[in-house]
Amino acid sequence: MPGVIDLAGPRTDGSFLVAAGRRLFVLGRDGALSPFARGAGGYVAAAGDEPYLVIADGDAARGGHCAFGRDAAFAIAPGRHPAIIMISPQGQARQFASLPPGSAPSGIAFDATGRFGHRLLVTARRGGGTTVLGIGCDGRTSTVAAGIPPVEGGMAVAPATFGEFGGDLIAPDENSGLVYVVAPSGKVAILARSGLSAGRDIGVESAGFAPAAAAAAYLADRFAPGNSHPGDDVILRIPAAALARAGIQPGDLLVATEGGAKTIDVRCAATCVVRYVAAGPAIAHAEGHIVFAPS
Repeated sequence: MPGVIDLAGPRTDGSFLVAAGRRLFVLGRDGALSPFARGAGGYVAAAGDEPYLVIADGDAARGGHCAFGRDAAFAIAPGRHPAIIMISPQGQARQFASLPPGSAPSGIAFDATGRFGHRLLVTARRGGGTTVLGIGCDGRTSTVAAGIPPVEGGMAVAPATFGEFGGDLIAPDENSGLVYVVAPSGKVAILARSGLSAGRDIGVESAGFAPAAAAAAYLADRFAPGNSHPGDDVILRIPAAALARAGIQPGDLLVATEGGAKTIDVRCAATCVVRYVAAGPAIAHAEGHIVFAPS
């Protein structure tokens, strides 16, 4: 997958959306790839962007009269006029929300638990700080938290079963190797210390929660010439059976490094426990979200 940067899903039919080479593809359950959102009104990311994306589950905003469309995808669009782009299930793209001028969006997640009001959550760097923005199904944007560490890449909202952090936003920081948790109140805390190598283009960047049913995990491995981890332009997978052998349970958090896709398992109940469970190829350059689909 030349230029692969992120995966989102699964969609209702079990397929994934794949962002690669500034375009989108559908990755079917049979492994077949097909172009998506092409032609008039289709989707093209700006050159040089890291257009991380997420698929909403269609829930309505708390107290609102609108809903995110089932299987609609939302991608960050950094640049001179930062925004969130919505791509419909039929492949039509349009601007969904404007972001504050001068901000650099760096990550996106969807709140399926409702603790953030079933909103899109977007991290955006501006000046020396990072802000978490909440975006409702009507496109209205508000600040959830300000002054958090410079997180980017794959983020995820924890399921309700994730101990005291159920429903909170989980965001890795490659520079420190720490995994942060952001509550709906805006409070930020350290969830876990990865114990893995840290630094730009090296440390923890991708995250995802194992679903209730046995499933395989998928992660983008982008080619980055000149990097110490130059990548392969492939999609990495950990089969469901291998996750089971590693002791991964439903609701566990997987977090992977950008360099080498070294992966930890974080399980939170009364306390949180961190275990090293997997690694990708040594040259892997992992990007975006960790997503899951039944084998």
